Amino acid sequence: MAAAAAARMVSVAGSSTVASSSCLLLKAPFALKHGRNALSFNNGRRLSKRLFSCNAIYNPQVQIKHEGQPETLDYRVFFEDTSGKKISPWHDIPLHLGDGVFNFVVEIPKESSAKMEVATDEPYTPIKQDTKKGKLRYYPYNINWNYGLLPQTWEDPSLANSEVEGAFGDNDPVDVVEIGETRRKIGDILKVKPLAALAMIDEGELDWKIVAISLDDPRASLVNDVDDVEKHFPGTLTAIRDWFRDYKIPDGKPANKFGLGNKAANKEYALKVIIETNESWAKLVKRSIPAGELSLA
Repeated sequence: MAAAAAARMVSVAGSSTVASSSCLLLKAPFALKHGRNALSFNNGRRLSKRLFSCNAIYNPQVQIKHEGQPETLDYRVFFEDTSGKKISPWHDIPLHLGDGVFNFVVEIPKESSAKMEVATDEPYTPIKQDTKKGKLRYYPYNINWNYGLLPQTWEDPSLANSEVEGAFGDNDPVDVVEIGETRRKIGDILKVKPLAALAMIDEGELDWKIVAISLDDPRASLVNDVDDVEKHFPGTLTAIRDWFRDYKIPDGKPANKFGLGNKAANKEYALKVIIETNESWAKLVKRSIPAGELSLA
């Protein structure tokens, strides 16, 4: 596993598949402005932040392999390159595609309730249904949006966020709530643009929710920031916050909390979150931070 993680740090000439893409520290198309938490596009001039991602052109020909039967303990959704070699949807799918566009891996299709997630402690981090005390987990009601992760991000559990009540990261990739109209499939990889960020605090852990939209959605061109979401998807941000606040209540647990004034932060802040968690992931795969039980394969 260490060798696999180290291989992501080496530039591979002429790579064309996700599995062999070279991963480098890349300059991001935005930088911090003067003032707290602000970001601005600067057309390639000197930047203060960089993204750790793959510099090869992303090849979307990733194959999905289902093992076992859905809604069983053995069910897994693996990702493979065109040669049939297993790859990790967390580590090997590139994060950044340029021009503020990112890859998003669907774990839970909208209007479904099985709690699917990347198995961060299993080799190649396949998608599986979460369990508790040996039983499959379900949300008490359907989730109304496509839900999943930003690859090559990680919420560091040793890092306290002073802007969000000092909460520590939840040890997972960053979550995405995709608000487009199409119901996607488990394992779909979508090109999305972030629009807002919600700082959920789940039992004291920071669990970011990046609100985004797929570029192929009919209304994607209409929304570019948090205010556009309110205009063209009225009530959606409140509905997302309330859904994630309340979904544990039917199981007898307290409601989740939200930082940042209980409101959705704007796109600039969402990009800041992506940059910071991408940097944390880079430290993780370089083993600058102990991985614990996390799989780096």
